Amino acid sequence: MPTPSTLLFLPGASGNTGFWQPLANELTHEAARSIVSYPGFGAEPSDPDVNSFDDLVGKVVHSIDQPTALLAQSMGGVIAVRAALEKPDLVTHLVLSVTSGGIDMRAFDAQDWRAEFVAANPHLPDWFVSLRSDLASELGRITQPVLLLWGDADPISPVAVGKRLLELLPNARLHVVAGGNHDLAYVHARQLARWVDAHLLRS
Repeated sequence: MPTPSTLLFLPGASGNTGFWQPLANELTHEAARSIVSYPGFGAEPSDPDVNSFDDLVGKVVHSIDQPTALLAQSMGGVIAVRAALEKPDLVTHLVLSVTSGGIDMRAFDAQDWRAEFVAANPHLPDWFVSLRSDLASELGRITQPVLLLWGDADPISPVAVGKRLLELLPNARLHVVAGGNHDLAYVHARQLARWVDAHLLRS
């Protein structure tokens, strides 16, 4: 795989672009950083061409026009996986943090975050909340190096999910942070940065 010239950060369901800023600042890799803003989330204005999760995936995939590493939080990981499947020649590396990765979560005794999330964020589009996907049968096609980052105290995406992704992805490694929760990459940015920097040098 070529060295990425861009690091593209994908937030979770809240679309909070500030989530990835601590890790982006800690990384020493020379690639340019870009944090994706989801239309209609936070201060980002709506886009008439983005009205569904598939539209959002299409927008992100279309923006990838050079060797790019994708770093994704939670539901953003589904976008990252689909982008890697659609543009295998340009997506060089994946960093997936506490995500479903597009697999069915019902087998993992994961806490259902959706009702509480909607109650706390009634103004946000429901693309992530209504999403149901199972990409398990397709993950074997992702041959790019994948770094899986998990916390052992995360009820929303338990470590068992990371271990299952490790089994399904041909070129993956898993790091588990003791005491890490669903805000893993934000709270433990300094610790994770050295793993991410080393990962981005893998081929």
